[in-house]
Amino acid sequence: MELTAIKDLMAQFDASSLREFSYKNGVDELLFSKNEAVASSPVEVAPIATPLANVPSAPVVEAPVSVEAPAAPVALSEGDEVASPLVGVAYLSPSPDKPTFISVGDSVKKGQTLMIIEAMKVMNEIPAPRDGIVTEVLVANEDVVEFGQGLVRLK
Repeated sequence: MELTAIKDLMAQFDASSLREFSYKNGVDELLFSKNEAVASSPVEVAPIATPLANVPSAPVVEAPVSVEAPAAPVALSEGDEVASPLVGVAYLSPSPDKPTFISVGDSVKKGQTLMIIEAMKVMNEIPAPRDGIVTEVLVANEDVVEFGQGLVRLK
């Protein structure tokens, strides 16, 4: 496979919504991945592409392969996590033209609506379980949330 073809595939992969792509024929093997991998032991890096044996006039260019070190652990915000009681779509405001229910730094009272989760066309208000201050909003507007997933942190 020629270098220009590999570069073209890489550009198309970067522009796509795919997370992984692999290509294999008798001689060449390519694997592209946008997934972040955290390795606890040394990682062996296989060659990205092997030049065709029967193409003597094509120059062999090896692209440098870098393995990024795992990022430093992110400090968690203070406070207890308010978990989602159901699966659905999270809405941070009562309607698109209204302000959000809460923001980081807001003081909330027990029972105050933190957000709405839509499940099976039913809008379910998620109340604050206790008084506190919002230290982090863990979901974005219109995110699909799972049961038990963290929604907000309250201090």
